[in-house]
Amino acid sequence: MSKISLEDIKRVKALGFLHDKTTEDKFNGRVITRNGKITAAECAAVSQAAEKFGSGEVAMTVRLTMEIQGVPYENIEPLREYLAMYGLETGGTGRKVRPVISCKGTTCQYGLIDTFGLSEEVHKRFYKGYEHVTLPHKFKIAVGGCPNNCTKPDLNDVGIIGQRIPQPDISKCRGCKVCQIEKACPIKASKLVSGKIVLDEEKCNHCGRCRNKCPFKVYESYTDGYKVYIGGRWGKQFSRGYSLEKIFTSREEVLDTVEKAILYFREKGIAGERFAETIERTGFEKAQKEILSENLLIRKNDILSMEIKAG
Repeated sequence: MSKISLEDIKRVKALGFLHDKTTEDKFNGRVITRNGKITAAECAAVSQAAEKFGSGEVAMTVRLTMEIQGVPYENIEPLREYLAMYGLETGGTGRKVRPVISCKGTTCQYGLIDTFGLSEEVHKRFYKGYEHVTLPHKFKIAVGGCPNNCTKPDLNDVGIIGQRIPQPDISKCRGCKVCQIEKACPIKASKLVSGKIVLDEEKCNHCGRCRNKCPFKVYESYTDGYKVYIGGRWGKQFSRGYSLEKIFTSREEVLDTVEKAILYFREKGIAGERFAETIERTGFEKAQKEILSENLLIRKNDILSMEIKAG
């Protein structure tokens, strides 16, 4: 039985400190990484903090935060003050926007977008910018650099995936016996048919692996963009997110769309309900229409000031 009151356990959980069930008075503090990446100096600070205020151990969470293990209750505030000197903070719990997760698409050979840069903007605008906004439930955001889906964006409340959409010039196709485009396509969306390359646009996942593979420059022109999923979740219940019909071509468009999804959830969601359930209840087509319009941003202040519907 913990010697810390349930009220205090709940209070420090809101600060990112989860009670270690194997102890009476120790907690594991979640250090937010902003986009899954920290500097060497920040890494050293986390290590030093673990030595000074915790057990000396640091655990990695599945949401790309770092947990300083075994922090006694009385060390929580000194630990937070120490981390603040290095620009670090704890948190990541509660019915609000959670820390964003990101793959390393910025530097990965398959990455199509700057995942670290986009994720840091998401962190600033929504994790920090919405930190005092209560939602019907937790709200998770993931950024993936390509359709390999390493961060499982479509299993988050909002998921963003980098896209490279081919715009082939079939007039340049020579019908080569061994087609380099067909050979390069990992999902066989491009195939030679009657001596010409044909792209199955329904099958193509916009991975961009065909770029610059044709010596005759059939696949030279592409549009880079972002696909956005809404209403995914992974945990006690599973729901794959719905893909919005529009492929976005600017980062600002994507950020606005994320914000509109959050606002839609706050307005339409019921306390205790995940975003996936809100979309199932209201209907995806209705949700998509609202999220692709400007109406939610126009009414932003009203939505943020309203009471969340009781469950």
